[in-house]
Amino acid sequence: MREEITALARYRLQEAYESLEEADILLKEKKTRGAMNRVYYSMFYAALALLATKQLEASKHSGVISLFHKEFVKHQIFPKDIAKFLDVAFDLRNKCDYKDFVIIKEEHVEELLNEAKCFVERSGQLLDKLLETN
Repeated sequence: MREEITALARYRLQEAYESLEEADILLKEKKTRGAMNRVYYSMFYAALALLATKQLEASKHSGVISLFHKEFVKHQIFPKDIAKFLDVAFDLRNKCDYKDFVIIKEEHVEELLNEAKCFVERSGQLLDKLLETN
């Protein structure tokens, strides 16, 4: 069972890194809505990777985010100042994907992309530690 959890967590982290690459590509093409989507998903997949180490899942994105905060941020395992960008990206992604006439500035997406890179990198470091100890 442990090998399956490790494989799932690593797979999800790889999805996070791929989403960062996709966000970079879309941003270079000035496709801010698509880039924002991929920025959010990079952090979402990283959070899923960490939750996999505790065998936790949720059926909704808001549930995943809530579990992530409860299990990792509240207990000061993951830095709150970095974790907050998952919430920001979730809100913006929802607006971009589901509301009409939403225009997001390229600079804002670029800023969040940089925060997402930090989020995913920190998640990967934490994931390595968690998988080593178990």
